[in-house]
Amino acid sequence: MKTFKKIGKALLVVVVLILIAIGIFAYTLTPDYSGNKELEGLNEEVSVYYDTYGVPHIYGANEKDAFKTLGYVHAQDRLWQMELLRRIASGGLSEVFGKDLIGTDKFFLSLGIADASKVTVSKINENDEGVILAKAYLDGINQFIKEGPTPVEFYLTGIEKREFVLEDIYNTIGYMAFSFAMAHKTDPLLTTMHAKLGPEYLVDLPLGSKVDTEWIKNYNPSNTDSIQNQLTTLVDDALGKLNIPLFEGSNSWVIAPEKTKNGKVIFANDPHIGFAQPSVWYEAHVETPSYSKYGYHIAGIPFPLLGHNRELAYGLTMFENDDVDFYYEKINPNDENEYWTPEGYVDFNIIEKTIQVKDAEPVSFKFKKTVHGPVLNGIADQINGDRPIAMSWVYTQIENQVIDALFNLSFASNIDQFKAALPKIHAPGLNVMYGDAKGNIAWFATAQLYQIPDTVNTKLIYEIGQGLPVDKKWLPFHQNPQAINPPSHYVYSANNQPDSISGMLYPGYYLPENRAKRIVELLEPKNDWDLTSASHMITDVTSSVEPEIVYNLTKYLDISNLGEKELKIIDLLNLWDGNYELTSIEGTVYNRWIYNILKQTFKDELGDELFSQFLNTHLIKRSIAPLSKNDASLWWDDFETRDHKEDMSEIINRSFEAAVSSLKTDFGTNIKDWQWKNVHTLEHTHPIGQIAALRSFFNVGPFAVEGSREVINNMAFPYDDTGLYKTSSGPSTRRIIDFSDIENSISILPTGQSGNPFSKHYQDQAQMYIDGKFRKMLMNKDVIQKSKEILIFRPKD
Repeated sequence: MKTFKKIGKALLVVVVLILIAIGIFAYTLTPDYSGNKELEGLNEEVSVYYDTYGVPHIYGANEKDAFKTLGYVHAQDRLWQMELLRRIASGGLSEVFGKDLIGTDKFFLSLGIADASKVTVSKINENDEGVILAKAYLDGINQFIKEGPTPVEFYLTGIEKREFVLEDIYNTIGYMAFSFAMAHKTDPLLTTMHAKLGPEYLVDLPLGSKVDTEWIKNYNPSNTDSIQNQLTTLVDDALGKLNIPLFEGSNSWVIAPEKTKNGKVIFANDPHIGFAQPSVWYEAHVETPSYSKYGYHIAGIPFPLLGHNRELAYGLTMFENDDVDFYYEKINPNDENEYWTPEGYVDFNIIEKTIQVKDAEPVSFKFKKTVHGPVLNGIADQINGDRPIAMSWVYTQIENQVIDALFNLSFASNIDQFKAALPKIHAPGLNVMYGDAKGNIAWFATAQLYQIPDTVNTKLIYEIGQGLPVDKKWLPFHQNPQAINPPSHYVYSANNQPDSISGMLYPGYYLPENRAKRIVELLEPKNDWDLTSASHMITDVTSSVEPEIVYNLTKYLDISNLGEKELKIIDLLNLWDGNYELTSIEGTVYNRWIYNILKQTFKDELGDELFSQFLNTHLIKRSIAPLSKNDASLWWDDFETRDHKEDMSEIINRSFEAAVSSLKTDFGTNIKDWQWKNVHTLEHTHPIGQIAALRSFFNVGPFAVEGSREVINNMAFPYDDTGLYKTSSGPSTRRIIDFSDIENSISILPTGQSGNPFSKHYQDQAQMYIDGKFRKMLMNKDVIQKSKEILIFRPKD
């Protein structure tokens, strides 16, 4: 017995020692929020005050020192995120995660982002102030890499840290630009529909711009092959495996002094981005004698994409313009290495790339390139069709000045300087929102647009010799959609259809009017907006459109065949105001019903794979409202019942019965158990959190969450047979700047400032975000300097 006791004591000592070792190891990986450090190349001392939520307030004597320090503090909280983002466009994910990501790496390498980045960097002027500050930022990152603790993810994946260079900045921006695009999900799918079903089936889909929808209005007083569905599958697979933020949509509105209680501009913005951990934005406040900005930074990008100071504020939503085109190419029947052009057959450009793969030999592959762009056949096993398809993307075709633009936006001190920077953003397409302390408000649709003849359908893959020419007719920036100080006294964007330009409605992949309609509905009648009412609006969970859809659908229900419970459900739906609070029963029933309608309407024609792809496009969201009032649509008839022709009424009734039946199966017959909180959840997932044993350590959540698809608080989710709505994207921040009290402006992040799971700021905002709460964006130096956590950087000898 004594022997067993001795063994037990010895084991206890070993366990304690192991726990102590783990604790010490974890402590060494925790970011430093106070103390003293030395930075190489620093000219003067820089002070960093961390507020309650881990936001660094950086005070330096000059911009170069401040941006070097920014790079260091950004890296200590987000180095792993920086590493992943820079690897996507350069085909470096397989080196981290293994052979499953080879297809993803092939796809992104074929896009040519990394090649375009090399060209851009080779042409930059090293003396440009923006380049100097970008390199200072990278120097800060690299010193942390050299001297700081290695994030735990590097240990778990076994990769080595390596220095960051200018190309990494452009590669991250390139990935961001591509993640905005919808053409790769939509054009090949529609081409397949066209070939499989005929053009008449596309008539009932809202492909073009509509004149009866809520537009963003201009005001500028100063001026047949299966290859298609395989391509869509490839892109979905490539983006889906990343498990890092994908850019989706956004809201923003800016209210002029005439409509605010205190007679000053109020600015609101909540970019909608895929949820992940860490979340996309890193907040940092930088002050020097000649520069002031409270900004939101993407990992590895020195200049904020969202920002404000005491003079002005700016933010972004996605324009959703069409800047990607697909072309069929014709191979020379006598020489497979040549393809047809109007000048005759010419050689394909053959590109060879090599991918480093974890625990395996490097993989080399080749792909072809034409005057239009890369040929996507052959870059992954899914692409095995005979007809070559090339992809043309504006981002890689024009000189890249995006870093210059972000620098100039960040340093602008008035609306004229701000507007002058915008033409340098050629892609991705952005709605840039603006407001300032002088009372100016503005919206600019920012992208390099081009002339598109009415005869060209940009939503289909172009046949040989058709489509847009290689040399496009570029439009000057002053013709872009925009509004400056309009008579409505507000500007807004919700990724909806913009007003006409150059005599045409510019084609794009715009989202339905739902959010836009609600925004206008709330902004238009009210003339006493303040910070409190704006914060209520940005968390609004009511749909103005869905009660109309319910009204259209319930007219077709045959109530004679329904029981008492079903009739009660219909009564609830008919009284529903479109609210998606956690207790909503109507929202649960509505979404089950809509999914069953879509499934029974489209799946028989499309089949499982195409229907799944259709559900992942903006087009499906735009189709629901028009379909609810179109009883003549060809889609209502079921392909699989040749001896019977279904109509709208039959599909609506059958879908309602299926929805109610599935809810009874899942939650029982008591409809009080059908509340929205039981089906709509949010979990912030980390790439390593996919490993079950590590999920609770790296992931944040899940939470029951208010909101839904296409309400202002746009907690979006994919539809599938489960009837459970796992939120995939939504507000990546909610920020409101009130120029009547700039120092009490408010914000929130979905999880926290830090991407380091050992940091106390890894998830300290998560519950606040779910609850619709906010925290201050501090700018008052006296308040900031009361912080107990101060990190001092001094020049290194």
